[in-house]
Amino acid sequence: MLFKNLREEIDTVLAKDPAARSRLEVVFCYPGFHSLLFHRVAHWLWLRKWLLLGRFVSHLGRLFTGIEIHPGAKIGRRLFIDHGMGVVIGETAEIGDDVTLYQGVTLGGTSLHHAKRHPTLSDGVIVGSGAQILGGFTVGRDARVGANAVVLAEVPPGVTVVGIPAKPVGAPRPVAAKTVSDFLPYGTPCDEIPDPVARVLNGLLDEVQSLRARLLEVENQVEAGRASPMPVSAVEDEPALAERRKA
Repeated sequence: MLFKNLREEIDTVLAKDPAARSRLEVVFCYPGFHSLLFHRVAHWLWLRKWLLLGRFVSHLGRLFTGIEIHPGAKIGRRLFIDHGMGVVIGETAEIGDDVTLYQGVTLGGTSLHHAKRHPTLSDGVIVGSGAQILGGFTVGRDARVGANAVVLAEVPPGVTVVGIPAKPVGAPRPVAAKTVSDFLPYGTPCDEIPDPVARVLNGLLDEVQSLRARLLEVENQVEAGRASPMPVSAVEDEPALAERRKA
């Protein structure tokens, strides 16, 4: 029962990492897979109130893999931790099925109370390398967190967030059955994110064009005013105006 899902976890690595060439390679050479083995044992001990032994097993896993998973964390099926060095998963974190985490990811807490203080990742979430998800909120199903993003609030399903603090980019994707082509490495849609410098320059060019059009309009109005003859009433009133000045 403890290791009943090992085969599908190995198959998940083979499906998501083109560098993996065999099941034996995954079993012997993938620290993400090793960290799950340690966690399954540590979590089993934790649930049976062997807390110190559970922490010790998780500590051995950290020493062996460079991935720190608290034995109290709840992890679903087919989690893929790619590369993995520096990943930290807190005590009250919850991870659904078919989630992908890259190296340097932190699922951390922002408070000292003992209640829910770490994030929940729903099914199909991808979290890019170096991303920090901090707090007891939920990242919705099939959401994407870009590399090095800092997520401090709930992410709706199908949304991609990037930046510090993380903000949505692009249109939300429909949450439905996925194919291999829907996989987004590192959670970062590089082809969909506009260059921020180019965006600012384009905005400045648009503003310059608008100012030029306005300036041309004003110049035309001035030229039209100079070319128009003086009104007859104004010419007739000039002698009267001169008399008043003399008086």
